[in-house]
Amino acid sequence: MPEKAQKVEDWQALAGECIRYFREHPVFAKLFAGFREKYASYGTFAGTIVLRHLTEQETEDLEGFFQKSFHGQASVSISAARFEKALRESRFAEIPPKILLELYFGEEMSGKKERKKQEQEKRAQVLAETAQKYKETPAERWLEELGEGHFPVENLSELRRLLELGAQIINNFPFRGGRTEYLAVFAARLTGNPHAFDAKARDGVFLHQLVHWTLENQGILTEQTNLFPALLKKREYLAAGILLDDISNYVMLSGVRAERKNGQPHGGMEGFFVEGDMLHVPLSVLVDWKCAECPDKEIYIMENPSVYALFVGKWKGKKAAMCMNGQPRLSSILMLDLLARVDTKVYYAGDFDPEGILIAQKLKQYYPGEFFFWHMSAAEYNRSISQEEISAKRLKMLEKITDKELLCLAEEIARQKKAGYH
Repeated sequence: MPEKAQKVEDWQALAGECIRYFREHPVFAKLFAGFREKYASYGTFAGTIVLRHLTEQETEDLEGFFQKSFHGQASVSISAARFEKALRESRFAEIPPKILLELYFGEEMSGKKERKKQEQEKRAQVLAETAQKYKETPAERWLEELGEGHFPVENLSELRRLLELGAQIINNFPFRGGRTEYLAVFAARLTGNPHAFDAKARDGVFLHQLVHWTLENQGILTEQTNLFPALLKKREYLAAGILLDDISNYVMLSGVRAERKNGQPHGGMEGFFVEGDMLHVPLSVLVDWKCAECPDKEIYIMENPSVYALFVGKWKGKKAAMCMNGQPRLSSILMLDLLARVDTKVYYAGDFDPEGILIAQKLKQYYPGEFFFWHMSAAEYNRSISQEEISAKRLKMLEKITDKELLCLAEEIARQKKAGYH
């Protein structure tokens, strides 16, 4: 047998004898477990292990290896230096302490810094592989911008899943194809689960982050406004081509024509215009409109559905009408955008209570065209006053009114402390 091979065989035999020796004496399991923890912290064979509550046999086993008496001691302290010295003076001198621990536990010894470095290298490799896979796609830039620690996940498989999912989301946003898609449909198409991107789902927040990043990256961020913060998320998703809450998101219209983005008139709206009837238009229909047109370029908007119904019954489409029905939905705000594109004058009538006055003020602040308050004077409030008391908390909201045309009305409501309805 060649000399080198013989040396390897001799070393392996010695290592096997060494491990058998230490495993035959269970006290070393406690000692080595302590040194393994120290190695994980320091990245080297160091530190001192304190052994307590030793049996007589365990004490004798330690004395046999360290050639020192430990009898009568409540605890025994073994430093790394002491163990290394005893190992060098034993028949196992050729086996370094680190190798001994690795053979004993059957695993590689590494410190925190070393493990962190290895983890970083593995994460970087996963990121590089994913970036290469999605090179020359919309997701390429997102993958390039990801830094260390962007995904604080526990394992590499979850990191790979998130990178793959993120790239698929970015590349498949419906707006890239000039269309819109319900959130559940989008989720099912990408993951097979229609609820994968629900707000409370694990990946729902992830989707929102990617929507915001994409809009910012593409330079198509929606208008940032504090007027209707509850609608911001819906506007962002819509800009990415994703519809949220579409079933309940509609606007009530009458006397309105619409032009679709392809330049053709909307046949359904044309029919309702001719008949002078009212209808509910869902958000999914509005997003396909280029603009909305009204007779005389005017529209009368009401907060109250009953007032709206009376108005439509009287004018039968000869005058355009729209109903907000409380706090504006995204569909209502998008309708205002469509009206503004053709310089439509807006006349707005809201309820005589703090919430109604605030909505009126916000709508005027939002609308870029001509906006007029309609039947919203202090005198008309007094003619419409009810016996409904307004709480002090709600009256406090009137302090936010700053529009000069609404100040007198707000002061009168604060004085009367009662709501009014048209």
